[in-house]
Amino acid sequence: QVQLVESGGGLVQPGGSLRLSCAASKNIFRFYTMYWYRQGPGKQRELVAHISSGGSANYADSVKGRFTISRDNAKNTVSLQMSSLKPEDTAVYYCTLNPGSIFGGPDWGQGTQVTVSS
Repeated sequence: QVQLVESGGGLVQPGGSLRLSCAASKNIFRFYTMYWYRQGPGKQRELVAHISSGGSANYADSVKGRFTISRDNAKNTVSLQMSSLKPEDTAVYYCTLNPGSIFGGPDWGQGTQVTVSS
């Protein structure tokens, strides 16, 4: 079982940048497509981006051109570089290797809060 720990959230002004990281506890991480989700206040959880084991990335339309997902299989980490942040990006961001699993279960990280506000 892989444990996932997110970090890097915080408070940022509109137009600012943040870099989120998700660290996996085991090197089998490299075999998995990794996902970033977010859930804003009063909103449903939504897929932000995902990256295959080989590094092919896909993005939600709402973040395309502003966010970049990347992975370092040697370090068992997946990152989300967020730029040109907007207030509507405010959410708790989660990484997972199994989006079909029970939310909050062992295949999900604990989440990191991102707040975009002036």
